[in-house]
Amino acid sequence: MNKRNDAPDEPQVRDLRPRPVRLTSDMSLPKLSAVEIGSYLAAAAGMWAVLRLNLLGALLAGMLVYQLVHTIAPLIERRMSGQRARWASVVLVSIVIVGGLTGLTVGIIQHFENDVPGVQKVMAQMMTFVDQARGHIPEAVAGYLPVDVDQLKRKAIALMHEHADQLSQGGKNAARIFGQIVIGMIIGAIVAIGAQKNVQRLPLSTAFVTRVARFADAFRRIVFAQVKISAINTVFTALFLLVILPIFHSTLPFAKLLVIVTFVVGLLPVIGNLISNTLIVAIALTVSLPAAITALVFLILIHKLEYFLNARIVGGEIEARTWELLVAMLVMEAAFGIPGVIAAPIFYAYIKRELIYLRLV
Repeated sequence: MNKRNDAPDEPQVRDLRPRPVRLTSDMSLPKLSAVEIGSYLAAAAGMWAVLRLNLLGALLAGMLVYQLVHTIAPLIERRMSGQRARWASVVLVSIVIVGGLTGLTVGIIQHFENDVPGVQKVMAQMMTFVDQARGHIPEAVAGYLPVDVDQLKRKAIALMHEHADQLSQGGKNAARIFGQIVIGMIIGAIVAIGAQKNVQRLPLSTAFVTRVARFADAFRRIVFAQVKISAINTVFTALFLLVILPIFHSTLPFAKLLVIVTFVVGLLPVIGNLISNTLIVAIALTVSLPAAITALVFLILIHKLEYFLNARIVGGEIEARTWELLVAMLVMEAAFGIPGVIAAPIFYAYIKRELIYLRLV
């Protein structure tokens, strides 16, 4: 028979010695199959090939059409089936794109036709600026400047003849890029129409579809964030060019056209703002030096504001800090030039999304 121990319990002493930290199952590296590893390698090779073969325009155009179709289709599916809704979305997107490009082209042509005297005035103002600058620069440099409008025209024509080969090659490159963009749009529309949900696929197809779907999601996040940024930038630019600048200086030639250009090129990260800002300052120089300085100061302030917008809008969409995007752009620019700068936010957003799904970051 066991005796009951009536002795009081001894106080428990807590072990405060440090214990080795062990990774739990949530912190362990994910186990990937050979098929999944192959799909990741194929995605990396595809992104490299897009930049190496200069197919970025086609890729972005195709992804844009694909996203627009899948954004519009759910709104139309309330009245018709899914397949017909996607077809209707493709038709609607095509009408909007073709109509927009046609209207923009006609508007630009009419604008230049109505402002032909304005172009002559711009050249005269440019010569006035050249004459003012002639007294503040060394004589060796002043000797290369034109003395009147006719000489300015002759120098421009001679420069065009001298670089005729480069202009011709530039025209061919522009036509090739435009053709690639059109083909990319067609491919994006075909993929959007043929996309099927809840379909049984083999392992490799499933892995590839997953990679493409995540890349499309990263593209959607970056593009729609960039649209917001470009719209805000265009509003401030329109207020400056159409309201503020005419109060203190003369109205810039082609001010309305510059506003449209600011929005269109502003859809391109970084490089778009450089293009629009260069055009605005260059045209402001034809009006007066104070107008150009005012425009330059305004654009610098807008750039500072855009840093915060990029950090809040783009960084919030892809869960990345500003310095991460800047590092990605710097590396991609060094490796691939301007196309690398444009692709950097999208590619970085996709890579980080994959790492998040793998629980590595």
